[in-house]
Amino acid sequence: MITGLRPLIRQWTTLVPVLAVVLLVFTWGRDLPGVVVGLVTVVLAGSVLAAVHHAEVVAHRVGEPFGSLVLAIAVTVIEVALIVTLMADGGDKSSTLARDTVFAAVMITCNGIVGLCLLVASLRHGTAVFNPEGTGAALATVATLATLSLVLPTFTTSKPGPEFSPVQLTFAALSSLILYGLFVATQTVRHRDYFLPITRQGEVIADTHAQPPSARTARFSLGLLGLALIGVVGLAKGVSPTIESGVEAAGLPQAVVGVIIALLVLLPETIAALRSARRDRVQTSLNLALGSAMASIGLTIPAVALASVWLSGPLVLGLGSTHMLLLALTVVVSSLTVVPGRATPLQGGVHLVLFAAYLELAINP
Repeated sequence: MITGLRPLIRQWTTLVPVLAVVLLVFTWGRDLPGVVVGLVTVVLAGSVLAAVHHAEVVAHRVGEPFGSLVLAIAVTVIEVALIVTLMADGGDKSSTLARDTVFAAVMITCNGIVGLCLLVASLRHGTAVFNPEGTGAALATVATLATLSLVLPTFTTSKPGPEFSPVQLTFAALSSLILYGLFVATQTVRHRDYFLPITRQGEVIADTHAQPPSARTARFSLGLLGLALIGVVGLAKGVSPTIESGVEAAGLPQAVVGVIIALLVLLPETIAALRSARRDRVQTSLNLALGSAMASIGLTIPAVALASVWLSGPLVLGLGSTHMLLLALTVVVSSLTVVPGRATPLQGGVHLVLFAAYLELAINP
């Protein structure tokens, strides 16, 4: 019997997305008992891991830096869909959900993932090396997007509270799309070599560690990636009332919901980035981390701006003073990390301490 189960275990990345969609059909729009919520959560986590597997297969087929872009966009599609579905059901209490989730994504990627990858790579290989031109361009784009979308609303006066007026929100959404599109063009067309892994002598590394999958395999994984994303979005909507009620029962701030969502959807990125760091492909890790932060802002803000047309309630995007200070410190520290093009365990530790400070303040503001 065990021998007969082994092929199924090896094919879990194929079975889980299909199971997620089937489970979604039977649970959609229903109040779920605790046992079913537990089952849905397990399948949801499996769908996230299956999504990263199939995204990596597609990424391996198209090569770097296109691979990092595929995974970043796939993960951001999950995030956007989760935010919009939760906002549709949450009313006024979810008015800050988009802000909290996007800011959480920025802190997780720029401090959590970057810190872990720099620490792992430098401990394993002596120093972590990467291309400062490409990484600096990505960091500058993230900082600009974060400031325009999350800091400016706190200081505008056209509308009371840390909110954009409709015209300002439209400008922020269009600016986000334009900057993200410009960065993608830079990363994949004109200056692709800036975003490829390099040796300690600064030479580009050709990723030939494994034979690329066939076009048929890549198309198959692309289809399963779509199923996995549908399953993640739908199942997350089903368990979201349990997440929100659990946060409320624990007496935690509503912002913790955004942190949980961001941690969930960025789990695939974290795993993929750490794998690359262990292989001394730190540039790929940074592409994944900063690319996810950029996609999170550049795609989420336009999506929620569009959704705000039919969603009731305010859309609060402006950060408070504590979070603005953390964002400013993150930008300064990240800039100092990027400039040399190499990092030691110290830089990784600094970023991780910033991430820990963010988590502590999210739970105990």
